[in-house]
Amino acid sequence: MFLKKIKTPGLSHLSYILGSNGKAAVIDPRRDCEIYLEIASQQGLEITHIFETHRNEDLITGSPHLGQMTKAKIYHGPNAAGPIAFADIISDQQEFKIGNIKVVALETPGHTKDHVAYAFYDENHDDGAVGVFTGDALFVGDVGRTDFYPDEMKEMAGALYDSLHKVMDLGDQALIYPAHGAGSVCGSGMAEREFSSICHERKNNPRLQLSKAEFVDAKVNEVHYQPPYFENMERLNLVGAGPVPRVLVPKVLSFSEFKGQRFDVLIDVRDTMSFASGHMKGAISLPVGMLPAFGGWFLNKDQKIGLIGDSMDQLSQAMEHLWRIGFDDIVGGYTGFVKSVAQGGAFDRIPTLSTRTVKKRIEEADENWVLLDVRAQDEVEKIKIDEAQHVYIGHLNEAWEDLDPQKHYTLMCASGQRATVAAGWLQSKGFSQVDIYLGSMGAWQAER
Repeated sequence: MFLKKIKTPGLSHLSYILGSNGKAAVIDPRRDCEIYLEIASQQGLEITHIFETHRNEDLITGSPHLGQMTKAKIYHGPNAAGPIAFADIISDQQEFKIGNIKVVALETPGHTKDHVAYAFYDENHDDGAVGVFTGDALFVGDVGRTDFYPDEMKEMAGALYDSLHKVMDLGDQALIYPAHGAGSVCGSGMAEREFSSICHERKNNPRLQLSKAEFVDAKVNEVHYQPPYFENMERLNLVGAGPVPRVLVPKVLSFSEFKGQRFDVLIDVRDTMSFASGHMKGAISLPVGMLPAFGGWFLNKDQKIGLIGDSMDQLSQAMEHLWRIGFDDIVGGYTGFVKSVAQGGAFDRIPTLSTRTVKKRIEEADENWVLLDVRAQDEVEKIKIDEAQHVYIGHLNEAWEDLDPQKHYTLMCASGQRATVAAGWLQSKGFSQVDIYLGSMGAWQAER
């Protein structure tokens, strides 16, 4: 038996290739799916099956393209939001043969209505399920979110509880293989490690210690955020998206070309402190490592995008992150910001403040100054600065229209990273008085 995990950086997406006796299945492939062909070739395997645990919300599936390349059959669970144009619909307990491996589909609704887990067995050894691909139902240390059906939250939470116990019935010996690891928007309580067993989760996963009533109550009261791009991902994962762009690096433009190009949005993918120190006028800050989490909040699917970075490698990584979440129209990139300033290019900067200055401003109680906390709701509930106004960073994509551009805003988060992204966004919308609380809540706590 051969089993390999493929991790997609940024999205913390986990997909798998499972093989035996020259045959292989891929579970939840990502859009850039050539990697599965490379692994299969190295192992002497033919990909014959593609299994989807559910219609993903946070990334584009690679199943249609991988299916075309391999002629493998694609399988998806029942009760999706619409017809899955590229897959066969399977039912509970349906079995598949992959060499000496038996794969059994388990309907496990809750996270989504079409969710399916896949248990697999070694037919040479009658000792129960070897493992189970749990998708977004069960993670290491956490369970899936159940907020995608706002009018049916209690029903979906109850369904997930039942589904999790259906997975638990596979036995303590079974290993679990989830579709996401720590850092994913699909759960905030995941452990850093990406391996576990049903035995370990049964004893240690906090959500699995609850009664059904307690579980439903806990899930209904969770606060999750849904970026606007989720809607596009859901649509593309029903009809099937095209393959990734053939060119994997943006066209490199000179300063004059870049200046003369018409972009709908300029994204500065350098680190936040470089952005704060100086950036092209009108650019927003979305560092490479933060693009998967926050790009979908501030970008629209039809925008023509320009990238600004320190190196071609940085631009290439940014492009990779963007087309994994459906933003393909990247017109060009530029890597010479400092040189552009030397050539007379216009630039902006955003000042940074210390805790001492923030405390002084709070004491002065200037009605024209606002300390704006852009952390998530659960972070604010744990610890906050009472005088701060709270708007989640992603919600600024629309909430900026409710703010007063004549006022002075100091942005804060946990460390200053998200605050810089938020400050850059407000500045791009015409807010001239913005600055960043450097260190933010971490610095505030350190001085208590």
